[in-house]
Amino acid sequence: MAPLAKRIKNDLIYGLVVGLIALLRLLPRGSAAALMRGLAGAGFRLARKEREKTIRHLTLAYGSEKSPAQIEALAGAVWRHFGVMAVDAIRLPRILAAGINTLVEAQGVERLRSALGRGRGVIVLTGHFGNWELFGAWVAQNGFPVKVVGTSAYDPRLDRIIVGLRNSAGYTNIARGKGTREIIRTLRDNEVLGMLIDQDTRVDGVFVNFFGRAAHTAVGPVILAQKMGCALLPAFIHLKEDGRYLIEFDEEITLTTTGDAAQDQVVNTQKISDAYERAIRRHPEQWVWMHERWKKQPGEGV
Repeated sequence: MAPLAKRIKNDLIYGLVVGLIALLRLLPRGSAAALMRGLAGAGFRLARKEREKTIRHLTLAYGSEKSPAQIEALAGAVWRHFGVMAVDAIRLPRILAAGINTLVEAQGVERLRSALGRGRGVIVLTGHFGNWELFGAWVAQNGFPVKVVGTSAYDPRLDRIIVGLRNSAGYTNIARGKGTREIIRTLRDNEVLGMLIDQDTRVDGVFVNFFGRAAHTAVGPVILAQKMGCALLPAFIHLKEDGRYLIEFDEEITLTTTGDAAQDQVVNTQKISDAYERAIRRHPEQWVWMHERWKKQPGEGV
């Protein structure tokens, strides 16, 4: 059993989340977004450690391109974006009731249809970018059977809320590290498998370049594609200036196969990392720069 202080803290956080969910679903979208932008802006100023992490990571990526003032302004925009992202993720039931295509549109969806047409399943590679919850909902609501691999929340009660939202949108959550059979079954059934591999997590990976620095990146998608012949399709959703979202399906990643399995994993994972970086550079304020993306480094042991 967790220590009393930790249980009290988790109970308070859970209570605040439940209350915030109720409020944001009650308010009109514009009012809810304005409220969360304000709260996120206040959090950026008050949460010193998280603010410093955001600025430090942006500096690692953009230090040679942007001034300190520009980087700090971008860091604040990151926080405000995720305030709005939270609003739309929480209000997903209302969005579904109105029809998700009223808020989300897609370009390049023919690439997804083409990949599924080969009958070997598709791994859609996306990230903690834009609004990934609406992305999964759009795919499911537009007739594509989809499952998503996601890390379970630290509090089972919060995890039930997140999984419940996903289920209500028509897509299935596969807990990271616990669903190998379900992952294989999804691809064999020629379905869509969503994977977010833009974070430094405790999974098998290799070091590839990301914004000019070595980043430990999961090799799972590449291994699955090599063994099962499924497609690897990068796709990202971003919030536009008009308040709507746009999903962009990029070109499918063509695997390099030389016979050197280890080297091929590095080369192909680098292709994935490059796709992530291109998307993030287009809309840098919409990625989770507070995450310790470069925490592991070569030679430190993983």
